[in-house]
Amino acid sequence: MILAYDIGTTTVKGALFDIEGKLLEAARVPVRLRDTGDARSSECDPNSWINAIALLNPQLGVKRSSPIDAIVVSGNGPTVVPVDKIGKPADYAITWLDRRAIKEADIVSEKQGFKVDPSFFLPKVLWIRNKKAEVYEKTRYFLPCPEFIDFYLTGNAHAVLPSEGFARYMWTDDVVEALELDISKFPRPVKPGEEVGTLKREASEILGLPEGARVVAGGPDFIMSLLGTATVRPGRVCDRAGTSEGINLCSSRKTDDPRLLSLPHIVEGLYNISGIISTSGKALEWFKVISGKTDLDYETLFEDICLVPPGSEGLVFLPYLTGERSPIWNPHARGVFIGLSLKHGRKEMMRAVVESVGYAIRDVIEIMEEDGYEVEDLRVTGGQSRSPLWNQVKADITGKRILLSDCEDAELSGNAAVAMIAMGRYDNYVEASEAAFNIKKIFEPQRELKNLYDDLFEIYRESYRGLEDVFERLSRVSVKEGKWLQENQ
Repeated sequence: MILAYDIGTTTVKGALFDIEGKLLEAARVPVRLRDTGDARSSECDPNSWINAIALLNPQLGVKRSSPIDAIVVSGNGPTVVPVDKIGKPADYAITWLDRRAIKEADIVSEKQGFKVDPSFFLPKVLWIRNKKAEVYEKTRYFLPCPEFIDFYLTGNAHAVLPSEGFARYMWTDDVVEALELDISKFPRPVKPGEEVGTLKREASEILGLPEGARVVAGGPDFIMSLLGTATVRPGRVCDRAGTSEGINLCSSRKTDDPRLLSLPHIVEGLYNISGIISTSGKALEWFKVISGKTDLDYETLFEDICLVPPGSEGLVFLPYLTGERSPIWNPHARGVFIGLSLKHGRKEMMRAVVESVGYAIRDVIEIMEEDGYEVEDLRVTGGQSRSPLWNQVKADITGKRILLSDCEDAELSGNAAVAMIAMGRYDNYVEASEAAFNIKKIFEPQRELKNLYDDLFEIYRESYRGLEDVFERLSRVSVKEGKWLQENQ
């Protein structure tokens, strides 16, 4: 059997597959980010991930006597986990949502020769050195999120590098040295599917897993999602829909458009052209809290939203609650409701938040198509994929078919695909991922809504352009204890 875990931002997921990749059991355990009181900060206790895995295993029916052929872990990122010499977290993990390393990102960008976002790995490490020198000094390794779990399971440190082209987005020796960082704190690279060790006794006893079970490298969640949705042929798009949103297009050629990321694909000779939306599901979670509806489940909230007609009564929301990455790459962008009036209430605002994710996705897709790429369909995965309404809204706004798999968390089925390759069941990633992806439902665009959403999408785009200077000015103003302070007066 194959045991797969995915460390999400707010949820740790686990699944048990047979050796043919058939899903047997699946379970989820929530985890929480640390409340720091700083809107730019996003931290998590790495031990909460381990505790969540311990809670998952009984739900999956896994015991120390279970015949586990392979354990594979994927996870969110770019997230940095500082680990000390005895293998314990040296501090809280700094997650991909964290935006504090803006100045450090500028420094890394200069050394790299291209624009590096504050969410990337190296700016965070540099920020730790600059702002938390004591943590930097006691850190033995800076590990990505899933690799921290692998390290806990095996005692062996590594970092998954899907292909050589990914190194510039993670780290290279020359840039690390140019930044005067300690290269020994950065672990050795491995490829997905490479065996990285076996389960040690301490982890076996704590987690209730069979000692000596083989641990296979998984890697970044978005890479595993490409495999889990069979986004392995040009024109296919994986929509990773969770706290954030990753729109990943499989292509036979890369792009130089700075509004998009152009990464090598895990499949040799292909590229992953992507746009990353910082707060999509997180925006809905935020609105649920501020509207005082934390006691309502999401199913009930979506029933309310269904009562509001498409277009949210002329209300548009910009979901830039932690700045925005693709396509605007502006850490100073803010969330905004456009068009509020007395006729708008909680339900209209909630639907506007949901629709904003569709506009943000379309913004990325239209840039891809402007650059000459073909976009066939969107293969949705993650928490949002469980909502038929949200899937339909995305189809209506983007004009693309939405494909839903029988395994709603593609990271897990992608992990299973990697394990099957490691076990010799398939020869390559394409074969394994095609076998892992089984379509459960297709959402077709409702063509009668095209004109409505065309108009609202243009308003969405124009609203950002009109407010860009305002966002920049707001970024220089802070209010503390009833007083306002402006930087660089």
